Amino acid sequence: MSYFGTIYADTELPSRARAVYMYLRDRADSEGKCWPGIKTIASDMSLSRSTVKRALTDLEQHGYLQKIPRYRDNGSSTSNLYSVQ
Repeated sequence: MSYFGTIYADTELPSRARAVYMYLRDRADSEGKCWPGIKTIASDMSLSRSTVKRALTDLEQHGYLQKIPRYRDNGSSTSNLYSVQ
């Protein structure tokens, strides 16, 4: 089954999570990795930052996404690396 069929067949996944998944899938490279910031995702999709955060948590909990924190040389955080499954 394609990832579209899988994501839409998961009836326990909220629609916000499906939408964010498609956004990330669209921006992912050939290995399924992308790194947009939460603010960017929220702005591009006309969602609140908290809605995006909830969607990302939903996707992680259901196994559709792996979130890897990234840091600058000075130790401050930057955008996460997302691996879309």
